[in-house]
Amino acid sequence: MKSDFIDRQPARGNTASMTTENKTTENKTIVGRALAELLTTGGVDALEPLLSDGFVHHRPDSTSSTKAEWLAAVRKALVPLAGMQVEVVHLLSEGDHVVMHSRRRLPAAGPEIAVVDIWRIEDGLIAEGWEIIEPTAQAAANLVWWEPAER
Repeated sequence: MKSDFIDRQPARGNTASMTTENKTTENKTIVGRALAELLTTGGVDALEPLLSDGFVHHRPDSTSSTKAEWLAAVRKALVPLAGMQVEVVHLLSEGDHVVMHSRRRLPAAGPEIAVVDIWRIEDGLIAEGWEIIEPTAQAAANLVWWEPAER
């Protein structure tokens, strides 16, 4: 296949692809570092500098919280979640977004939950976050709508 556009371009390596690939790797590293800091320290102090000042966390109920509000909520949630085990199942990145699918086992024989986080990275910091949390025991029950109705 011939392309006038491609034929007019000067010969040089695929630097756009390398730049995009580097940015994708960088963004995944930022999210991975944020999760590692949160889990290893058990606190939000190490997480705070990884968030932009204008950070917004979007909740499934269409409400949102600021950086300070979200950090306070995470700080409060960490107390009963101390000892939680996290298994990152998928960590995907495209452009300025990173998607993380994880399974988390809550302490004291608590339930296992599936979590999907979407993070937007801007200037090397996490600028926005979205998440969906669902207990895995309820996930199968929620799939009933996929099954054809009995007639």
